[in-house]
Amino acid sequence: MPETTASAPQAQPFRASIMQIEPQWIDYNGHLNMAYYNVMFDRAIDQLWLEFGMGPAYMKERGGSSFTAECHVRYLREIHLGDPVQIFVWLLEADDKRLHTFEEMRHATEGWLSATSENMSLHMDMNARRVAPFPPDIRERIAVVTKAHSAVARPEGIGRNVAMPSKR
Repeated sequence: MPETTASAPQAQPFRASIMQIEPQWIDYNGHLNMAYYNVMFDRAIDQLWLEFGMGPAYMKERGGSSFTAECHVRYLREIHLGDPVQIFVWLLEADDKRLHTFEEMRHATEGWLSATSENMSLHMDMNARRVAPFPPDIRERIAVVTKAHSAVARPEGIGRNVAMPSKR
């Protein structure tokens, strides 16, 4: 049986479960260490992948998985121990082998934006350990979500690059 939690996608970003920051993730500056933003973003993406049927059972039974090829994180406002976090995911584009996503990490009760992450993920054939096309059933689920997310306003920050501010 497919490993999916899919329901009809809405014209809104995917909402991951509310997450709590673990005490060991707080660094000597008293805030969430930069590495753990990626842990939380990754956990949110894993929840979306389950919607497509691409969880641990997919890898075990069908030999497919996903790898992150590129990631750009922007740290916009500190988040601290005790702050509940919710991540919103937009599936911006997809083709036969790739997924382009954008995530916002927000304070779950106050709503302010803490960080964003833009990613390019690759579908992998884990037996060959090479990039490979999505199976048709997975591709169909991805297409439905991509279409639904195309009707959602795009958040600020998509496609940003890392550069020094221009001098005027």
